[in-house]
Amino acid sequence: MPSANFQIKSDEGISAFSTDDYFNDCRVVMFAVPGAFTPTCSVKHLPSYLEHAGALKQAGIDKIACLSINDAHVMHAWGEANEANGIIDMMADMDGSFSQALGIEVNMGAILGKRATRCAMIVDNGLVTHVLMEQPGEFAVSSAENVLTILGA
Repeated sequence: MPSANFQIKSDEGISAFSTDDYFNDCRVVMFAVPGAFTPTCSVKHLPSYLEHAGALKQAGIDKIACLSINDAHVMHAWGEANEANGIIDMMADMDGSFSQALGIEVNMGAILGKRATRCAMIVDNGLVTHVLMEQPGEFAVSSAENVLTILGA
């Protein structure tokens, strides 16, 4: 996992995190989405992780994280609207530097601009062990169901 920074907003305020600290001594499934409140992200991607959060934890996952190039206020509001806060860490990649360091930043044109490519990663103690990249416009390999298959659950 590259060294980068991101933010997570809670009811207490906005906290800054480094990837070095967040991914240390734990097993994380992080999925990235092009944008909060966007159709596929809201109807399919985030709900798949909410539905299977318990199974992911039973499969040995300590944290579930959602990364998007948005600000922390938007990510918190999206998490709140989907009852994800407290279940999924809603990571705000404020300036896209985390996505860029991961090599998943993509320009989605005049409407969305620079965004994270839809994907999922399994991270063991800071080491990315699986990268599940979607083709543009697709949603299949980065679903929670597929991650569970990879985890053998």
